[in-house]
Amino acid sequence: MTNVLDILMYHSISDRGGPTSIGPDIFAAQMEALSASSCDVISMDDVVNGELDGHKVVITFDDAFEDFATNALPVLDRFGFPATVYVPTNRVGADEDWTGAMAPPRPLMSWETLRSLPADLVTLANHTLSHPDLTTLPPEDAQREIVVAKETLETQLNRPIRHFAAPYGKVSESVKTIIAQHHDTAVGTRLDSATGKPDIHDLPRLEMFYFQCQTAWTAHLNGRGGPYLAARRGLRALRNMIS
Repeated sequence: MTNVLDILMYHSISDRGGPTSIGPDIFAAQMEALSASSCDVISMDDVVNGELDGHKVVITFDDAFEDFATNALPVLDRFGFPATVYVPTNRVGADEDWTGAMAPPRPLMSWETLRSLPADLVTLANHTLSHPDLTTLPPEDAQREIVVAKETLETQLNRPIRHFAAPYGKVSESVKTIIAQHHDTAVGTRLDSATGKPDIHDLPRLEMFYFQCQTAWTAHLNGRGGPYLAARRGLRALRNMIS
């Protein structure tokens, strides 16, 4: 059997609409289907430890929105699913303000809320200081966004920060080098499953907005989702060429 690693990408668990919000009821149904499947849900630390035999799933959330604590965490706790939350440190306790933010903006968790999250269930990780496209920055600014954010998280949370997600999935070779020097893993937004022995500093993810249809999601969990995922990749590539 081919080893498959699916890293699920979520942002906001809310009814705000748009591609970075998934309704709480849909999220709960996705987790219910995951629980009923034969897949094993593991943490990003498990990925580093090489626990990748069979079909493994990692659950991740970008941007540390406040609704993670109110809407996602109770569902994760019910199923005992670990999750990783990528935090843009300059916006902790404030609202999203980056390119692509919704209007009105969505609030992020405070430091107090982040510290209160159960450490045995939630891994907090680095999503830069201010959520920029790192490829547009001078090298020294990109380094600061990555390294100072990691140091801030470690100081505020009193725990090591091992994992990273680049905003918008945008990295260059020089940026990837900086990330790898300071983190054990890095994920992007490339739409795919990881197979074999993946590069743990260039891991693809499944954007769960594409799996709101329960039939498509269940088929993927059962190993029959290849054609649907390929079609979604093709449509995304076409959209990127036109835009």
